[in-house]
Amino acid sequence: MKPSLTWLSTLPAAALAQPASAPELDPERLQALYRRLRCLVCQNGSLADSQAPLALDLKREIAQRMAAGDSDRGIIDFLVQRYGEFISYQPPWEPATWLLWLGPLALLLGGAAWLFRQRRHGPVEPEEPVDPR
Repeated sequence: MKPSLTWLSTLPAAALAQPASAPELDPERLQALYRRLRCLVCQNGSLADSQAPLALDLKREIAQRMAAGDSDRGIIDFLVQRYGEFISYQPPWEPATWLLWLGPLALLLGGAAWLFRQRRHGPVEPEEPVDPR
């Protein structure tokens, strides 16, 4: 099943015009790139799913850059420089994001260690009450 590109009809014709030497726009490549980017308006929705005016502007910008021959990495780098790391669903590996990348693994390992410790020591049995007689 081909991805729906109904949003293309909302773009001005000038935005989709390509020079004769420009490569043809690949709808699958466009959709893959849109799924990798976050809509700045929709709070955690992908650009592919958004119909917000800003999202349509971003889609138009991406289509123009793709038609101009920019690589996916070049387009993402441009958008990150312009809008910040929030736009990307894949933040870079750097000291500021280590907790983001390693946090889930640390929680998983901590939980596994706790479970192992609980099973190893067995259930705690209550002491028998001392008969005061």
